[in-house]
Amino acid sequence: MKKIIVKENDSGQRLDKFLLKTFDSLPKSLMFKQIRKKNIKVNRKRCTPEQEIKEGDIIELYLPDDVLKEREKHYDFLKAPKELDIVYEDENIILLNKKSGMLCHPEKGEYVNTLISSLKRYLYEKNEWNPENENAFSPALANRIDRNTSGIVMGAKNYESLKFLNEKIKNREIKKFYLTICEGEFDKKSGTLEGYLSKDETKNMVTVSKKETEGSKNIITKYIVLGYSNGYSLVEVELLTGRTHQIRAHLASIGHPLMNDGKYGKKHGRLSQELCSYKIVFDFKESGNFEYLNQKSFEIENCEVLRKFEEIKLEK
Repeated sequence: MKKIIVKENDSGQRLDKFLLKTFDSLPKSLMFKQIRKKNIKVNRKRCTPEQEIKEGDIIELYLPDDVLKEREKHYDFLKAPKELDIVYEDENIILLNKKSGMLCHPEKGEYVNTLISSLKRYLYEKNEWNPENENAFSPALANRIDRNTSGIVMGAKNYESLKFLNEKIKNREIKKFYLTICEGEFDKKSGTLEGYLSKDETKNMVTVSKKETEGSKNIITKYIVLGYSNGYSLVEVELLTGRTHQIRAHLASIGHPLMNDGKYGKKHGRLSQELCSYKIVFDFKESGNFEYLNQKSFEIENCEVLRKFEEIKLEK
C-alpha cells in the first residue's frame, strides 16, 4: 500500500491527472479500474477520477509496487544558463523576456538550454522551489513563443497561479501586444485583419485565406503602423486570436512579410524574423487572489525589434 499526502501545489487538481503525473508506471486503464474497485481511496473513502484533491488529503493506493513507481526527479536544469531577464516577479508569477534563439521548452534533442530549465534553476537556487518537496508540481510557463521570437513569457511559481493564468489565456483576458518590422509601406496605417488559418503539420507552416475551409481556424489580427524608414515599417500588433504563426502568416498574406522571416518572407532559409512580444495587459473579469495584478500592464521598454528599427533609420 502506498500513501500520499496532498501538498499545497497539488491542491485543486483532478485525482486522475495527479496520479498519472506522479506515477510513471501506472496505466490509465488500470487506474480507472482500481478507483472503481475502491483500491484507490481519498481520506479512506470511495473516490472518483474527476474528484478535485485538496491540501492535506490522504490518497491510499492498494496496488502492487511495480505499478507505483514514482516519476524520477531529474536535475538537468542545474546545467541551464543562469541568466534571466526578469520583467516582473512576485510570489506567484514571473514575467521573463525571452531572447530570440532560445527555446521555451525542450525540443529536438535540446533539453538544457531552454527558458523553462533556466527558470527552474533560478527558483531552485532562490530556495523557492525544490522538487524533493513536491509530489508532482514543477514551475511552468503559461504561454510560449517561437524560438526566433523574443519577448514576454509568463511563468507560474505554483499550481494555483498556473491554473489561473491558463484560464485567463483561454478566456482572452490577457491582452498581448507585439512589435515587428515588416517589409514595405502600408497603404492603411491601422486596421483589423480577419481570415482563416490552415496548418500543414508536415511542413510546420500555415496558410491564410479569406474563406473558411475544412479544418481552418478563424484569426483576427489588429495592427498599427508606428513608423516607416528605408523600405520597412515598424508595426504594433495586437493578437485577438492566438494561432500558430498567426502574425507572420497574416501580415505576409497582405504583402508585408516580417523582416528576415525565412518561412513566410521573400528570403527563405534559417533566418530570424523581427518579432517581439513586448507588452501584456491583465484585463481580468474575475481575479480572486490575483486582484493585485488586475488592470496592470507590463512592457519591455527597449526590445530587440526597436533597436533593429533604429539601426534601419540610421542606414543611408
